[in-house]
Amino acid sequence: MKAILRSGYLALAIMALAVPANADPFEDGFLAFSTEDYTTAMRLWQPLAVKGHVGAQYRLGLLYGLGNGVPQNDAEALKWLRKAADQGLAKAQVTVGLFYWDGAGVLKDYAEAVKWFRLAADQGDADAQYRLGESYQTGSGVLKDDTEAVNWFRKAADQGHGHSQNSLGVMYTKGWGVPLDRVLAYLWFNIAAAQDNGVAQKNRGSVAKLMTPDQIAEAQRLAR
Repeated sequence: MKAILRSGYLALAIMALAVPANADPFEDGFLAFSTEDYTTAMRLWQPLAVKGHVGAQYRLGLLYGLGNGVPQNDAEALKWLRKAADQGLAKAQVTVGLFYWDGAGVLKDYAEAVKWFRLAADQGDADAQYRLGESYQTGSGVLKDDTEAVNWFRKAADQGHGHSQNSLGVMYTKGWGVPLDRVLAYLWFNIAAAQDNGVAQKNRGSVAKLMTPDQIAEAQRLAR
C-alpha cells in the first residue's frame, strides 16, 4: 500500500486477530491465517462474507488491503470493509475512515473520513478517538478546534493509547486547547514513553529541559 500509516494499521489489525476455540469455516480461516496460509483463509472467509458475516467481511477487507492471499486491491478492500462498517463494526469503521483519509480505492475525502472515525469513536474505539482528535487538531474534515482535539485525545489516552498520550503531552506543552502545563505534559509523555513510544521519549526529554527538578518529581509522582 502507498500510505504507511494505513498499511501499518492494517498490518497491526491482522496481527491482532485472535484464533477462536471452536471449529467452523470462520474459525478454520483463523487457523489457516495463523500459519500464513492466506489463500485458504481467503477461500474460507469469502463465502461467509458474501452471506453477510461481518467478521469475515472485515477480515476479507484486510486481506485485500495488504495483498495477503490475493493481489493487493484497495478498491476491493474498501468494498468489504464498508460492508462490515455498515453493520456497525467499529474496527471496520475506523479502517474505512483511513481509506478515505488517504484516498485509497476512493477519492480522498477528509469529511467522509471524519464521519467514519466518529461512528467508531462513539463506540469507544481508541484508534478512532485518536484519529478524530487529529482531525480536530489539524482542521481536516472539520473546523479546527483544539479543545475538541484534547477531548478525543484524552478519551483514547485514558484507554492506554500511546499516540494519544503523546498528543496530549504536546497539547499541554503548547497550551493548545488547555492551559500550558509542563508538569502534565511530562506526565503524559512519561506514560506514553513507558509503552516504548520513541517520539514520547524524545518529547519527555525536551520538556524536561524547561522544568525544575521539583516539577519533574511532581510529574513522575502523578504518573504512578
